Amino acid sequence: MRIAVYCSSSEQIDSRYNEQAFELGVEIAGRGWDLVTGGGQFSSMGAVSKGARSKGGHTIGVIPQRLVDIEYADHGSDELHIVDSMRTRKAMMEDLSDAFIALPGGIGTLEELFEIWVGRYLSFHDKPVIILDSFGIYKPLKELVSHLAQEKFLRPGQTDILHWTTSIKEALDVIDAHKNN
Repeated sequence: MRIAVYCSSSEQIDSRYNEQAFELGVEIAGRGWDLVTGGGQFSSMGAVSKGARSKGGHTIGVIPQRLVDIEYADHGSDELHIVDSMRTRKAMMEDLSDAFIALPGGIGTLEELFEIWVGRYLSFHDKPVIILDSFGIYKPLKELVSHLAQEKFLRPGQTDILHWTTSIKEALDVIDAHKNN
């Protein structure tokens, strides 16, 4: 089982987000699963990989050459795939992964989340898409999604395939439940 984690690479965020990312990596490895990330070494992205590796987990990073050139690459990854673009990165991460978890992040995280959510709805894949929101960062997004659904901008079923969770255990249990179906 390979779990993609979308998360922040900002070095300006509060340390609690990186601590949670580290713990998520620990728990992914603890279940015997591999971790797939965007291949960066900073902030939550680096923390989730370090957490997985601290428990012997296998980490796979996918990063564009442009980011490698400015020294963002997590060279500690067990596998580091260097690609030509962000589009190629996202496609490879999708192909490599069996489930997707979004931690708090910025526009890159949101873009990845929305793309993978749309892909799930359109049946390009049948993999769980999970938002892990222990700190309420995504509360306004959840309210917006609900509002869009009420106003009929979202089709029936679009909100049902997105799993909103508040703990690491809950997020990983969604994956367990999906793989057992």
